Amino acid sequence: MNDTLVLGGTGLLGYHTTLELLARGHAVSTLSLPLDGDSFLPEQVDAHWADVADLSDDEVLDLLRGKHAVFYALGSDERVIPPAPAARFFYEANVVPTQRVARLARQAGVAKFVLYGSYTAQWAEQWPDLDYRGRNGYPRTRLAQEEVAYLEGDGAMDVMSLRLPYIFGLVPGQRPLWQMFLDMDAAQQGPIAVLGGSTSSVTVRQVAQAAVGAMEHGEHGGRYPINAYGLTYLEFHQMCCEALGRDPKDVVVVPLEAVLPAYEAAQEQTASAGVEHGIHLPDSARFQDRDAVSDPALSAVLGIEPDDVPAAIRESLQWCVQHPRTA
Repeated sequence: MNDTLVLGGTGLLGYHTTLELLARGHAVSTLSLPLDGDSFLPEQVDAHWADVADLSDDEVLDLLRGKHAVFYALGSDERVIPPAPAARFFYEANVVPTQRVARLARQAGVAKFVLYGSYTAQWAEQWPDLDYRGRNGYPRTRLAQEEVAYLEGDGAMDVMSLRLPYIFGLVPGQRPLWQMFLDMDAAQQGPIAVLGGSTSSVTVRQVAQAAVGAMEHGEHGGRYPINAYGLTYLEFHQMCCEALGRDPKDVVVVPLEAVLPAYEAAQEQTASAGVEHGIHLPDSARFQDRDAVSDPALSAVLGIEPDDVPAAIRESLQWCVQHPRTA
């Protein structure tokens, strides 16, 4: 049995990683932001409640000492639209805190550090024409986040990054992020236009398996894009319509050229407002017109088991519909 620490233990990824670690016989401590209600973590978890950014280095070291592995499930994703430049925001939200915790983990003698990253880093490498390394601050800083963590670990601590795609599943009492797509489809009058591409997708249980598998079998510097199901945007929005009681035939695939001018105009509006998307809207459209589906063999070493991704999608969407927001 190994002692482990999950940072972000009540979030979607950290919570299910905690469950997977416990199921495999590991001792688990967590650090999470204080909850409004009672904790839903299993009673055998050694739960701590604070923002890691508010803790001193000595306090973080106290949490890290004696731990075999740390799972870093913290940070901001591309849904945030910060003041320009976006790269500065994501650098401060994701890169700087990761480097600090990785440095302290190495100092504390931690052997394994698993970083929950983004598959946008994978496509930044594979599709340079999107300029995900340049004008798009979110994937640019996700690459930097990986690199600083690897450099902190070199020679002393194995650091592995999970490049995570669309993830479906539930945490007790937490609204899935997919609510935003239901809202968009519900508000859309007439046909719901989508682009013709597809995305890697997984269940949150598979993410947890990948994370623990990275601790057990991953190599230092490993960059693991995980995927279990190639999900088209057409299929996803058809599922949204099904959940809403709307005809799935309302969803239609349109060519990139038909929507790109609108994305470019929206990008200009955000720029004039002084804010910036982490992935520029025209580049997001170009991305959604492609098949961003990675080969599962790239993460085979992690031991991800088969799971029913479409069922997890429907479960996530149905939860949103069955629990309407009151405000």
